[in-house]
Amino acid sequence: MTSTIVTYQMISNNMLRSLQQTAEKPDVSRDTDYFLKNIGKAKTIDDFLGDYRLYSYAMKAYGLSDMTYAKAFMRKVLTEGISSKNAFANKLVDRRYRDFAAAFNFAALGDHATNTTAATTGTANKYVRQALEEDAGSKSEGVRLALYFERKASTITSPYQILSDKALIQVVQTALGISSMTSMADVDKQAAMLSKRIDFADFKDPAKLKTFLQRFSAMWDVQNSDAASTSPALAIITGGQSRDMGLNADILTSLQNLKFGR
Repeated sequence: MTSTIVTYQMISNNMLRSLQQTAEKPDVSRDTDYFLKNIGKAKTIDDFLGDYRLYSYAMKAYGLSDMTYAKAFMRKVLTEGISSKNAFANKLVDRRYRDFAAAFNFAALGDHATNTTAATTGTANKYVRQALEEDAGSKSEGVRLALYFERKASTITSPYQILSDKALIQVVQTALGISSMTSMADVDKQAAMLSKRIDFADFKDPAKLKTFLQRFSAMWDVQNSDAASTSPALAIITGGQSRDMGLNADILTSLQNLKFGR
């Protein structure tokens, strides 16, 4: 069984090639072709929401597939736009809604909203990246999480962004050896704990981010699969002893005590 870190690095280190291969898959290519040919025809919010193929494609591109059903909610996001600090999208903790309203800015651009780069090729590029992560996730949830975190890392500036995103908090809790039960604690206390453990500026440093995701991958394999016995990241951490020693408490402790950021 291929370890999480090996699979993740194969994709990440060849990202352009990985994205191209994903874009060329028949279903992705077909959906993208339809979107690019028709998005410019959606001149109003009603037009946009009324074409399910366009709307669902856009929602997936921005990681909002699970909210596709909530058209009234998304209508409010689009109608109010992002110009006012009191706009609906700007009040939501999840910045994906702001990004969506910015890309399809009917509030500011009217019938020209779907002709911008953000609404056309920008959205298509995001869709392909989402498709790549979903495909990776069908084979390894750990790889999907690592790719997702890599994509989001440079935008993380506060613990609350992590706490409001189920995938981000799962990566962080796994990498730092934090029990998922801590999610039941007061959110401000969780934020304080993360701030003590992480220097968020380090997520913008490729080398430090790589180290963090290596640790996540090793911990993920320890917790979730037999791949831990052959994990390159785990072998580095344990001096190649994992095959003989097994996944004992000493190895788990060494993983959890690895330093990141602070």
